[in-house]
Amino acid sequence: MLGAVTGGVELALRSGAAPLLLGLRWAKRRSRRRQRGVPAVRRGVTVAAKVALDEFLFTTELVSATIVSRRERRRVAQEVDEALALFAKRGWLADPARYHESPPPLEAASFDEIAGPGLAYRHLRFASGYEPHPGEPGRERWLGYAANRTAHAWLIKHPGRMRPWLVCIPGYRMGRPVVDFTGFRVRWLHRTLGLNVAIPVLPLHGPRSVGWRGGDGFLTGDFLDTVHAQAQAIWDVRRLVGWLRSHGAPAVGTYGVSLGGYTTALLAALEEDLDCSIAGIPAADFVRLMRAHVPDLLIRAASRVGFSFENAERLLRVVSPLALPPRVPRERRYLYAGLADHLAPTDHARDLWLHWERPRVVWYHGSHVSFLWEPEVEALVREAVTATGLTPRGLTPPA
Repeated sequence: MLGAVTGGVELALRSGAAPLLLGLRWAKRRSRRRQRGVPAVRRGVTVAAKVALDEFLFTTELVSATIVSRRERRRVAQEVDEALALFAKRGWLADPARYHESPPPLEAASFDEIAGPGLAYRHLRFASGYEPHPGEPGRERWLGYAANRTAHAWLIKHPGRMRPWLVCIPGYRMGRPVVDFTGFRVRWLHRTLGLNVAIPVLPLHGPRSVGWRGGDGFLTGDFLDTVHAQAQAIWDVRRLVGWLRSHGAPAVGTYGVSLGGYTTALLAALEEDLDCSIAGIPAADFVRLMRAHVPDLLIRAASRVGFSFENAERLLRVVSPLALPPRVPRERRYLYAGLADHLAPTDHARDLWLHWERPRVVWYHGSHVSFLWEPEVEALVREAVTATGLTPRGLTPPA
């Protein structure tokens, strides 16, 4: 009961402060300079309407998201300091690839056949098997998230001969079939482009949730949980990709949006045999993303209680796609981003594009949410799966 009352008070305070926080965020955004190498956005009513969708989504997140309490912030800062010492000692900060162990092959899995939504699919379940390294701060807490220890994926497969698979990695707060199928336009990928589609559920999302809604705990300021969530995401997707290959997949590509774009980029630095990597509206730096949305006065307040964003940035290096060279060949990398994105600012996509050695990129005149109906996005995904050979032979996607 006390927790419910405390949560209600916090929600009321945040709701009342929302206009001020949104104003400070807008002022911070307006002070940013245009990013070099990024085209200028076309201003107008259409783009403004798309931006409004981003702002609505951000406002709902602001007043409802679970965040680390004041009582927990000193514990978080202490864990970060302890983890940095351990990570430096074991060489993971100097070589983040060493932090990621190769997972064992996936052998035991179970299926449920589901007749919706709009498409029949299989619900795949398997024991994740991921564990933080012995001695890591936050290890026991992470292993205590019981629902998260089972991995899930939605599989949409054509009958008959085996076709290539596109592994679609969802964004933050996704993880349910209706949302995931809509966000990736699965019917179009499956029926028009002729692909088999696999959608893994990210840690702490969907049926793996440990909070009152999917995603709670992934990006809430508990930075060791963020490290472990991202490391487990990579572990689980690598096991899924290996399982698809062991069951006859002639080719496997990955396509992620938002947080899934981040995961796709990190996966491309650890798996060289992927046939295609598409990063859509990607985040590229968790701490920078937080700085972009949190007013400076709150950042200074966190510093006064001993928290260092610089230390958090160093810690997250072990799961950063910008800290590792890509292993997927440049001609198989694709990227798209919205020039009016108010959730994952354009500097994230630009930095990933530069890190990826300037592969094929599309900058569309829209926001984070509007990628769903941007024709340039559809054209790029079609181009990527066609140019890399994922589209089955004999099936030419319509222009």
